[in-house]
Amino acid sequence: MPVNVGDAAPDFELKDQHGAPVKLSDFRGTRNVVLVFYPLAFSGVCTGELCALRDELSSLVAGAGADVQVLAVSVDSMFALRAWSDQEGFRFPLLADFWPHGGTAQRYGVFDEAKGVALRGTFIIDIEGVVRWKVVNAIPDARDIDEYRKALAGL
Repeated sequence: MPVNVGDAAPDFELKDQHGAPVKLSDFRGTRNVVLVFYPLAFSGVCTGELCALRDELSSLVAGAGADVQVLAVSVDSMFALRAWSDQEGFRFPLLADFWPHGGTAQRYGVFDEAKGVALRGTFIIDIEGVVRWKVVNAIPDARDIDEYRKALAGL
C-alpha cells in the first residue's frame, strides 16, 4: 500500500555507505527529511539527480524553517554505495535497502517488482514524521530539483 501525503512516514533502519545504521525516527522532532528512492548507483539518471542534490543542498535547505536531512535509498549494497559516494563526493547518507531486497521501498509503495529496483520516489517528511509532499516518477524520468525547493519552502 503506497504512502500518501498526510500519512505517518513508516519508520525504517538501514545501513549507510559506511555501515552505520540510520533510523528515520531519529530525525523526528529535529529535522525535516527529504527521502529519495532511486533505482541504482552509478546509473546515468541517478548520478545526475544525486549530484544535483549534492550541488544544490544548501539552497534546498535555506528557507525550509528547520534543518533538513537528505536520505537517499537504493537496493544496492553498502559496498557499492560507498564506492559511488567516494567517487561523487556525496555528503548525505546513501542507504542500502539491500536485504530484505527493497523492503523499505516496498513499504513506501515505490518498488518495481518486475525490475527489482525502486522507482524514483521522493517523500518530504516534516519534523513530526508526517509525509507533507510526495512525487513518484518512472525509472527513466528524472525529478525536478526545483520541486523539492518549493515543497521545502512550504513547510
